[in-house]
Amino acid sequence: MALPISNGMKKIYPILTLIIPALAWLYGVSIIAPEVLEKPATKISVLTPASSSVELPASWGDLGARMVATGVIDRAKFEALYAGRGGITGNEKQFLENNMKGNIVVTEENAGFILNLFWALGLGNKNVILENGQMSNPQFGGAGRFASTGGWSLAKGDPMKYYSAHSFIILTAEEQKLIERVSGTIYRPCCDNPTSFPDCNHGMAMLGLLELLASQGASEEQMYKAALEMNRLWFTGQYATIDRYLESKGRVPSQVSPKEILGKEYSSASGFGRITSELKGGPQSGASCGV
Repeated sequence: MALPISNGMKKIYPILTLIIPALAWLYGVSIIAPEVLEKPATKISVLTPASSSVELPASWGDLGARMVATGVIDRAKFEALYAGRGGITGNEKQFLENNMKGNIVVTEENAGFILNLFWALGLGNKNVILENGQMSNPQFGGAGRFASTGGWSLAKGDPMKYYSAHSFIILTAEEQKLIERVSGTIYRPCCDNPTSFPDCNHGMAMLGLLELLASQGASEEQMYKAALEMNRLWFTGQYATIDRYLESKGRVPSQVSPKEILGKEYSSASGFGRITSELKGGPQSGASCGV
């Protein structure tokens, strides 16, 4: 409510309107007109950082227990590995021994643990991508020579005993076609091959993730979204750099399609190398490809 102005103030008021701006200019104080304050603030688009947790549109069920039972995961080796990292939490143990209900939730803290679980799933689950794809190309000297196969040291015995050997996830023909189509377009900054050529742990884990998503009815759009969310958790620094690059080109990363970001131009080792050379800063390589 406005207060009434006396006759004396009416005489002084015009003088104040001259003095106050002059003093403000002298002391460097900004004055905002009342009509400006009353206007609604302009909405500014702000880039939201990568989420610290992701809920995947799929449940884990008893996959962990089944992989332990078949030997793809050696429970003793698995726990020994994490004993030196603070131990396996109660929630993480459920992935290995219970029939888990509800969607999988991945956090910054358990992202590495989930990576190893999906790695084992991608390695052990029967799929033509492993049997007839680039992994089995004779020019590479056998599928067991890759980081994603020979590097899986958490199995009982030779990891190649379990290579595409178990029907943990049974796919329809349409689901298989979907996985083949999507996996050929998803890259990771540590290597220069798509998920359809899963020569490292991140590629094999992504294959396992795509198989799980497709088998539970995820759409192609959902698969790309989940894949990018997981890559962001597995390669935090790399995707922060990719976001910075997109911004430098006048683009808002959150408005760029996951499929485009996951493509060779941005997410492959060569694509990411080009980005860092242009930005002259940021991580120069991907995360470790071992357990």
